[in-house]
Amino acid sequence: MTEAAARAQSQDVEADVSPEDVLRADLYDFLAALLARPPSRALIDQAAALRGEGGDLGAAVDALARVARATTEHAAKSEFDALFIGVVRGELLPYASYYLTGFLNEKPLAKLRADMARFGMERAGNVHEPEDNIASLCEMMAGLIRGRFGPPASLAAQRDFFATHLGPWARHFFTDLEGAQASVLYAPVGAIGKQFMDIEREAFRMERGS
Repeated sequence: MTEAAARAQSQDVEADVSPEDVLRADLYDFLAALLARPPSRALIDQAAALRGEGGDLGAAVDALARVARATTEHAAKSEFDALFIGVVRGELLPYASYYLTGFLNEKPLAKLRADMARFGMERAGNVHEPEDNIASLCEMMAGLIRGRFGPPASLAAQRDFFATHLGPWARHFFTDLEGAQASVLYAPVGAIGKQFMDIEREAFRMERGS
C-alpha cells in the first residue's frame, strides 16, 4: 500500500469516529509527542497556541500555553533530559513496570506485550526502550480510538486497555511530573495528564454503569 493510500484509508476509518473521540485521541497523541522525546520548536509553538475551554483541564492547558510561549527549544531539551534521561537516570522513570512493581521489565510489560499482539500493535524498529513507557501507552490509546490497528476499538476494549495499562499508575506519574524539581514546561503537562486521566476514568466508569 502506498503512503497516500494508507493515509486515505486512515482518514476513512477516522470518519467513523465521533468528534468527541477524535478530541480524546488528539490529546493522547499530544501527550505522547511531548513525552516521547525533547519537543521540537514546532511542537512548542503548537503548545503555545493552545486555548483552554474552562475547568481544571482548561486551566492546565492555558498554563502550558503561557509557559510554552517563554520556552526555547534548548531549554525544553535540557528539561526533558533532566526529567527522563539524566547522567545515570532522569528524575522520573515513566514506565508502568517501575510504578507498579518498583522494577523495570516486569509483569506489567508482559501483559502489555500480550495485548499489543492481540490488537496487532508492534514496536517501531527504531525504538529500544520498553513498550510500557507513558508516551507509548498514550500513543496506543490514541491508535485504539482512531482505528490505527484495524477498526476503531469499542469503548469496552478502550476501557479494558486503559484499566489494565494506564489506570493503575498514569495519574500517579503525571502528579509526579507536575511536581518534579526539573519541571517547568512539563509541570502543566503533568497537570493536563492528571486531569485527563481523571476524566477518562470517570467516563469509562459511567459507560460501564450505563
